[in-house]
Amino acid sequence: MGDTECRNQMTIPELILLGFGDLSDLQVLLFLMFLVIYIATVAGNTLIVVLVVTDQHLHTPMYFFLGNLSYLETCYTSTFLPRLLASLLTGNRTISFIGCFTQMYFFGSLAATECYLLAAMSYDRYLAICKPLHYSTLMNKRFCFQLAAGSWLNACLAITIFVLFLSQLTFCGPNEIDHFYCDPIPLMELSCSDTHLSILVDFILACVFTLPPFLLTLTSYVFILANILRISSTTGRQKAFSTCSSHLMVVTIFYGTMMIFYMLPKRDTLRDLKKVLSLCFTVLTPLVNPLIYSLRNREVKEALSKAVGKCGFHKNMQRL
Repeated sequence: MGDTECRNQMTIPELILLGFGDLSDLQVLLFLMFLVIYIATVAGNTLIVVLVVTDQHLHTPMYFFLGNLSYLETCYTSTFLPRLLASLLTGNRTISFIGCFTQMYFFGSLAATECYLLAAMSYDRYLAICKPLHYSTLMNKRFCFQLAAGSWLNACLAITIFVLFLSQLTFCGPNEIDHFYCDPIPLMELSCSDTHLSILVDFILACVFTLPPFLLTLTSYVFILANILRISSTTGRQKAFSTCSSHLMVVTIFYGTMMIFYMLPKRDTLRDLKKVLSLCFTVLTPLVNPLIYSLRNREVKEALSKAVGKCGFHKNMQRL
């Protein structure tokens, strides 16, 4: 159907997110599972943010970035999980075009921000382990703020440009997206306009916001591991590796599942597998972040113990 012919038709009023298909027998189970995941994700990441803000011992560059990451993860899951929960509860899978584009904007900008925040955290660990004498000078408060602000602002600007390109497309039908959130590629496949420019912009932005931060993260950890292996004592190696192991686990889960997801060929038989993989970097990573950082990080565990102790002390005082 040509563009002129398409414009003469009425554009479809809304979209349908097919989600996980017709799993009517599992609707309640899926709803409860995602509800628990959402509550745990928001609670865990909010706790990390509160600890970073309130505990003076966590006012360092490493935990400044961790606080940004935890706040981002809370917003990240909130862009699509509440909508998914409502769909599972009511059975209503429709979403307006404005709602779809809004979800896609926040989802895309937060995902791009996460890539650069993870890169900033890896660079911070590189300086701490490989340049310890110059660490406080190089990773000062001003530079930390610039890295964090640059990650947020550049991602928002880039996704704004992409969404503006998509908004110029015409959608005449069909109106079903075989996903549980508004992903750009399935959305563009529904358009009856020429999408070549939009696909090109999407590819360029995807490369800019995934390849450089991934390479920076990879390079940082190559130098970190090389420096750790040069440490003679086993205790010293363990201490150095413990400062970056939590972040390395998060990076591996995030980039590993994302790369497998986008490298899989577009086949109907792999659609369900791709949905499961997309759940890993959209749901699993935000969920495990607070668990990994709180269980494997001594400073976070100490801050958490102090906070629990203070709460218990105040409760005892109130009883008296």
